[in-house]
Order: sequence, then C-alpha cells, then structure tokens
Amino acid sequence: MDIFRDAQDYQNFLKRLEMVLGLAEPVEASGRSQRKALVRLEPLPKGSFSVVSYCLMPNHFHILIKQNGDISISKLMAKLTTSYAMYFNKKYNRVGGIFQDKFKAVPVDTDQYLQWLSVYIHQNPPVAGLIEKPEDWPWSSYSSCISNKEDIICDTSIILENYKNSDEYKAFVESSFDIIKQYKDVDDLLMD
Repeated sequence: MDIFRDAQDYQNFLKRLEMVLGLAEPVEASGRSQRKALVRLEPLPKGSFSVVSYCLMPNHFHILIKQNGDISISKLMAKLTTSYAMYFNKKYNRVGGIFQDKFKAVPVDTDQYLQWLSVYIHQNPPVAGLIEKPEDWPWSSYSSCISNKEDIICDTSIILENYKNSDEYKAFVESSFDIIKQYKDVDDLLMD
C-alpha cells in the first residue's frame, strides 16, 4: 500500500521527522478538513539522533540514523510512525495501521558499510524505475549531499567527511547504480 500518495504526504512526514528530532516547532496540520489543528508531537531531546541520509518512496521509507545517546531508535520511530499514521488515517478517512511490519534496524559498524548503505538509500528511486537520476527525486537527502545545501533534517557531513568533496560522493553514487540494481534484483528473487 502506498503510504505517500501526494506531495503533502511526503512533506508532512518530513515535517514530523523534524519535530520528533527537536529541529522544528509544532505546525498546523493540514489535510482535507477545513479545520486546522496544531500537530502535537513531543520532541525528543535535540541532538539525540543525527539523520545521515533518507529517502521516502511511495510505499516505504529508508532513514539512516546515528544514535547519539541512550534514547533508543525504537522510541524515535514509534513517535514518528504513530504521528504520521494518525495524519494519514485522518486525511484518507481510514483506520488501522499503515506500516506492515516493525521497522528494521541494522547496526552500521564500518565506514564502508555506512557509505554503501547511503548509496543504497539514494539509489532506491532510480532502481525502482521512478526516475533516472537520484537527484531528480525530491524526497531524499541526496540533493543536499551533492549540492552542499543545508538540510534541516540531515547531517550530510557524516557521509561527506569520507570524500574529498561532494562531487566525489556523487561520482561514487552514480557509479554504483548497476551494483545496487543487481543486489536489489537478487534480493527480490530471494524474497519471493
């Protein structure tokens, strides 16, 4: 099931992520109703987490998160997904869960794995055939990584510190398409 059906959904999810991370003030919720309400979302202590990279796809999302303290990633994800599900259900006049399973968390224990995971996340839209180039997908941190544009949510320095500059990272991402596509194809075959 698509969990993001239009631009407003993607924007709403990202705004909620900012709020949970303590990077944004509460905002008015927008949806189909004429009445606007303040989004009530208690932020976690600022600096508890750093988002390394992210990509929102129509039916799922990837967020590479660095845990900076003792607060569990489960707490962050519960706040984020519960808040977004409430928005989604209200907007589309539905009830129940919108996320199929519990989120998957994999520890990143090497810089090499960190780099490949970031590439995998940023290559998701092209591999899925949604766009040709990662920079064409507006719901990802990739454009911020390659343009040195400040991103409120994402700390791009965590990835870019391993490269001479953002052009070198871009070249690495672009050169990885076939590898990621092959991995994804094999992964899909194994899951069927």
